[in-house]
Amino acid sequence: MIAVEVSNRSGVEVDTEGASAFAREVLESEGVEEGELGLIFVGPDEIRSLKHEHLGIDESTDVLSFPIDTLEPLPTGVPRQLGDAIICPQVVGEAWRQPLAHGLLHLLGYEHGAEMDAKERSWRA
Repeated sequence: MIAVEVSNRSGVEVDTEGASAFAREVLESEGVEEGELGLIFVGPDEIRSLKHEHLGIDESTDVLSFPIDTLEPLPTGVPRQLGDAIICPQVVGEAWRQPLAHGLLHLLGYEHGAEMDAKERSWRA
């Protein structure tokens, strides 16, 4: 089972159940059957601050990913810690699925490029 811990500090209403279910679907399609995921919704100021602090870029963005285990093999009995996907609902609006899929793929170790682009296209609604 994939445990999703959700935090909404964006200041707007978010479909947290829908986002959690979608995250599980994306992760399971990539072969992740068990693990822990943080799904955090933040406002534009916070995501801008996080991007500046961690990437040195002073601008808002749709999603940031902070991976822990990616898809690396783990010792038996060690739970997979996927990391945190941080998404800004005010930036993504109703079109949150593709940015969330993008962030989740980064948590799994994918980098920008043809393979990631193809996987993202399969999640566009």
